[in-house]
Amino acid sequence: MFNESLYTGTREENYTLLIKQLTGLVEDERSRIANLANASALLGQFLDDINWVGFYLLEEGELVLGPFQGKPACTRIKVGRGVCGTAVAREEAVLVEDVHQFPGHIACDSASNSELVIPLYSGGQIIGVLDIDSPSFSRFDETDLRYLTSFNERLGEYL
Repeated sequence: MFNESLYTGTREENYTLLIKQLTGLVEDERSRIANLANASALLGQFLDDINWVGFYLLEEGELVLGPFQGKPACTRIKVGRGVCGTAVAREEAVLVEDVHQFPGHIACDSASNSELVIPLYSGGQIIGVLDIDSPSFSRFDETDLRYLTSFNERLGEYL
């Protein structure tokens, strides 16, 4: 059973606790969908100032909407398009301070102003992305990128 924690430490301590909580949620579950759903719910309750968090999964060469928290979203994104597709094409995280300045940005929610997308790997292969949107400009920084990459790496161990 999941027990919600108060995140009262430093950002780094809180992120470390988040990754421990993730491990507890996914380590005994074999279902990819269940683990992604719990991961998106966990991030949704942990992160402040966001309006969407979830996963897109690679299927037949394109990203398909997976478990998420937020408003309905774009269902399919071609690799190389938008922030999510760019992260897959480059095989690297993409942190965007102002999505309106990102060439080819796909506006699934017009309220989003910044975005962080991190590739998700399992078995050494990219299987999708973690996508997080915020209504604030410059919401995400290098600390978020570092710890959310670690979060994704841990999650990928159980997918």
